[in-house]
Amino acid sequence: MTGESHPVAGLTDEALHALLLRATRLTAVLGAVLAVILWIAMSWRDAAMMAVGAAISALSILEWQRLIRLFNARMDQQKMPRGAVMVVGFFLLRLFLFGAAIYGSLKCFKGSAIALLVGLGLAVVATMWQALRLLRD
Repeated sequence: MTGESHPVAGLTDEALHALLLRATRLTAVLGAVLAVILWIAMSWRDAAMMAVGAAISALSILEWQRLIRLFNARMDQQKMPRGAVMVVGFFLLRLFLFGAAIYGSLKCFKGSAIALLVGLGLAVVATMWQALRLLRD
């Protein structure tokens, strides 16, 4: 066994922050491109569903980033960041708002639920892509 450490083991908070920001940008770009393609190929309703899913995905990555920062401070036994209770409260509020956006888009746009699910899955795809890039380097 070599003395090399695993890239994920040496991941700093700053590197994780940069990785999640790149994943957020990738999610937004993929969502916009796929929404335009759906608009041209299918209908504006499906494009709107894709856009809603992609927006929720991108905002979810940012929300998880805030929670990770809070948990890392707690695990490092640092002073809790100001507004830690507010971060958790806003996390729960955003879950409710995201659920309402999903419900509203399904009822109002009447587009493809598959397009919405693909948009919601973009966060996972973008985060995995960035993690694989990290492992490759």
